[in-house]
Amino acid sequence: MIRDVYIVDAVRTPVGKYGGALSGIRPDDLAALVLRGLLDRTPGLDPARIDDVFLGNANGAGEENRDVARMAVLLAGLPVTVPGVTVNRLCASGMEAVVQAARAVAVGDASVAIAGGVESMSRAPWVLPKPERAFPAGHQELYSTTIGWRMVNERLRPEWTVALGEGAELVADKHGITREQQDAFAAASHEKAALAWKNGLYDGEILPVDGVPLSRDETIRDTTSTEKLATLRTVFREDGTVTAGNSSPLNDGAAALLLVDEDGLAATGREPLARIRASAVTALEPQLFGLGPVEAVRKALAKAGRGFGDLTTVELNEAFAAQALGCLAELPELDPDLVNPRGGAIAIGHPLGASGARITGAVAHQLAAAGSGLGLASLCIGVGQGLALVLER
Repeated sequence: MIRDVYIVDAVRTPVGKYGGALSGIRPDDLAALVLRGLLDRTPGLDPARIDDVFLGNANGAGEENRDVARMAVLLAGLPVTVPGVTVNRLCASGMEAVVQAARAVAVGDASVAIAGGVESMSRAPWVLPKPERAFPAGHQELYSTTIGWRMVNERLRPEWTVALGEGAELVADKHGITREQQDAFAAASHEKAALAWKNGLYDGEILPVDGVPLSRDETIRDTTSTEKLATLRTVFREDGTVTAGNSSPLNDGAAALLLVDEDGLAATGREPLARIRASAVTALEPQLFGLGPVEAVRKALAKAGRGFGDLTTVELNEAFAAQALGCLAELPELDPDLVNPRGGAIAIGHPLGASGARITGAVAHQLAAAGSGLGLASLCIGVGQGLALVLER
C-alpha cells in the first residue's frame, strides 16, 4: 500500500554569496546545522526514529566528499544508528533528495526521513587529474569544480557541452527573449525577494548561522533596477543578452525538510505544512537544459491528476532569466503571477545542491501560510534534465 507523505517542517540557512559570509564554513558543517536546527524545532521526535537522511550535493569533490549526508548526521550529533546517503542530480540534487526520501516513506521503507541539500560554491576545490603516464615532463592543468563542465569526454557532441550561459542564450534565441525582458524579470526577482524579507515572510524557515552576521540572503539587491542592469556587459556572447545581473549568482547554503508517514506524523505531534502528491523527471537536448522544467511540470501535474488551473503557488528556479522566461513561454497555461511570489534564485541565490530543497520548502511554507492550495516546484538541470514536484495542503 502506498502511504501519504507529509512535510512536517522545512528550514534553510540564509543564502551566502560567493566568497561572502558563509564562505568560511565547511559544507558538511552547513549541512549539520540545518539537520540539527530542523530537529530542534520538533523536540517531541526521538532522533533515533529517523530511518534515513537524504542530502543533495552537486560537487562532492571537496570537503563534502565521502557522503556528506552521513558526515552531517554525525556532526549534528544524531545517533550513530541514523544512516545517510548523498545524491547528485546537479542543480536539482536537493529536490532529488526530497523525491527519494518521499519514495522511501511512500513504499514503507521509512516512516521518518530527512531530505535536503548543501553546497559551498565558495569552497569548491580545484582538481588535478592523474597523468596518463608516470613522470610527466610537461605542465598539468587544474580544473575548477565550482560550476559547469570540466574534464569533458571528447566523445560527447560539442553542441551538448556548451557553457551554461550559452545554453541560456540558445533559449533566448529560440523564443526571441530580449535583453530588456530578461533584465525586467531579474529586477522583479530582487524586488519580490526584498519585499518578502521586509514583510517577514521568510522568518519561519530561516536558521541563524552562529558567528556569522548574515540576517538575510546575501545577494538580494534592494536598489537594483532595469536601468542599472542594462549597464552590465554580456558574458557569453559579445552581441548576446545574458549578463551576471540576469543570471543566478554563485552561492553557499543548505536546506532540510522533515518527511513522515501517518505514524511518523503522530510522533512529531505537529501539523504538517503540506503533502507530497507527485513528482516527475524528464530529459532533453543537453544544450537546451534551461527548458527542462517544461515537460517535467506537465508530467508531474498529470501524475497528480491536477491541472494548471488548480495551482495556487509555483517556485520555478531561476538559473537564468532567459531560461525561466523560456519555460513560461512554453507553458502558456501557467499563470506567471503565481511564479516565485517571494523572489527567485536570481535574487536569493542558487547554491546548487541546496536549491531544490529550498524551493520545495518554500512551496510548503507558502501553502501552510495560505491554509490550503496546490503548489509546484521545478528546476532545470545541467546536461539536459528537468525535475518537478507537486505539493498539496
